Amino acid sequence: MGSFKGHALPGTLFLMVGVWHIWSSVVRFVSNPKSFEVRVWNPVPGFNGKLKHLELYVVAFGAFIDLCIELLYSTHLKFFVDGVLNPSHLNDFEHSGMLLMFFLLGAIALLSEKTSFVTLPQGALCLIAAAAFTAEYLLFYFHSTTHKGLEGYYHLVLVLLIGLCILTTLAGALFPNSFPVDLCSGIAITLQGLWFYQTAFTLYGPMMPDGCRLKDNAIHCLPDNEVRGQLIANFQLFSLVLGVLIAVVGSYNFAASRYGNSDLRSMQSVQN
Repeated sequence: MGSFKGHALPGTLFLMVGVWHIWSSVVRFVSNPKSFEVRVWNPVPGFNGKLKHLELYVVAFGAFIDLCIELLYSTHLKFFVDGVLNPSHLNDFEHSGMLLMFFLLGAIALLSEKTSFVTLPQGALCLIAAAAFTAEYLLFYFHSTTHKGLEGYYHLVLVLLIGLCILTTLAGALFPNSFPVDLCSGIAITLQGLWFYQTAFTLYGPMMPDGCRLKDNAIHCLPDNEVRGQLIANFQLFSLVLGVLIAVVGSYNFAASRYGNSDLRSMQSVQN
């Protein structure tokens, strides 16, 4: 079982990174489609380059802060009981392992960009990012906290979205010049962030379906209401996917009108 804050915090981080990835991918493509390359992270322009690595700092420090909350605050430093890991906080330890992977992703990318000790191409960073998403996938798939009923359904959808993040990130290493792959990666990360928020509002907030309630740290629903809750979850997922796709199309049209060059227009005229 989780909490509203426990889902909203990672949801915020994934949503911020995903939206920025979509916008940056679109702008880079319409600006120069012939030299487009897949990127794991995207520099922030302006301010004399002072904010260039902002995305990496958000990933590294965001994961580190969440890691400290899970490993230090949630466990109250009671790591061991009778010589073994505290069974009451196994889910916190699992979350910490996942967050450690995303912290390492941000830290390694920063070292690659700002030092000469590690110099990695974007393809290698794609593999590291895929490893971080794989750790997240394994966490939610083999979670020590047994998710059943409506809660389990929401986490099943989350696992599927994380799997999509893995596939699109791996595809970025295999097809380093593919705009659709890079764009789909941003869409998958954005949907994951939105679904974290949807889970928080539904299971721990004001959107709990009728006939379901939070009791004894678990979601309890009447049989008919549980099926209805799952159908509502399907509609919510469809709405989020549709909303993101509409936003992507709108972003592309806006970016093309403002940043598009002659190469983009010539490609569009050939396709037409």
